[in-house]
Amino acid sequence: MSESRLYPPLAALRAFEAVGRLGGVRRAARELTVDHAVVSRHIRSLEGWVGVQLIARVGNQRSLTEQGEKYHREISQALMAIAASTGQLIAGDGAHSLRLTCIPGFATLWVADRLGGFIAENPELHVDFRPSDEAPDFRGKDVDCDIRYLRDWDKDSLPREVKSLEIVRPAVFPVASPDLLAELPPIETLEDLLRCPLLHEDGDDEWKRWLKEQGVAVEGQLSGPRLWHAHLTLNSARHGRGVALANNMLLGDALKRGELVVVKPAEGAIKRIALGAYVLLAREDRWNAPAVLRFRRWIRPAVADYQKEAV
Repeated sequence: MSESRLYPPLAALRAFEAVGRLGGVRRAARELTVDHAVVSRHIRSLEGWVGVQLIARVGNQRSLTEQGEKYHREISQALMAIAASTGQLIAGDGAHSLRLTCIPGFATLWVADRLGGFIAENPELHVDFRPSDEAPDFRGKDVDCDIRYLRDWDKDSLPREVKSLEIVRPAVFPVASPDLLAELPPIETLEDLLRCPLLHEDGDDEWKRWLKEQGVAVEGQLSGPRLWHAHLTLNSARHGRGVALANNMLLGDALKRGELVVVKPAEGAIKRIALGAYVLLAREDRWNAPAVLRFRRWIRPAVADYQKEAV
């Protein structure tokens, strides 16, 4: 067999890797910024090239076959090595730059006010800091590390090539403006929260899970607007538009200034419940790069100091 016959088209390999990693053709198409029909053609082309079914198709569901799983692991490692080598060639060893992305709420309400301290301690580093809704594609050269809030039910979604460091796991609790709280009927028990206007980020999962942990049964979908970002949700709460779930990493001095108050029932106590954690993510081969290592060593103590002050 000719050696060239053993090199399938790179576009087909990238499509296969993305479908296997993300669990679907449409998700892979969004990441690769192509139409989903193009991804499907690439997969069929690759299967024809190797003569093996790699993707099992049942209705709209797509999953890797047994042979596809093995091939995917090997192809993923090979593509990651190509991306890593190319990134290092283009950007050098990354010793003098840090490209950091961060979930917007945490970026706006906590990181932005403190990143200057890290920059002052590391004046030789060029820091590129970008709030971003979407987690980055770590296989590329555009980012060194990323900060996300990972809910407990989302942690299994991390790519295999990514290492993580839990920065802080804060408790969440309900907050509202004093004016709104004065207008609401008395909150005798936590069940009374279900009669309050509730504010959500991207859905009602957090409220449902928090209430369930507090022993409150919830049926059906909870009403209230979806505001998608923590800073927008808390700003809406400050303006008296509803009750929001928050944590002290996002509140700043809002409680001290009286802009927001913790909503507590007259009867019983609120359990301390954490639904997730802020996590620093980086590609495995960049985990100990000088700039990433410096940032890792800075952020956890910075968060710990803030937590002590917030108590």
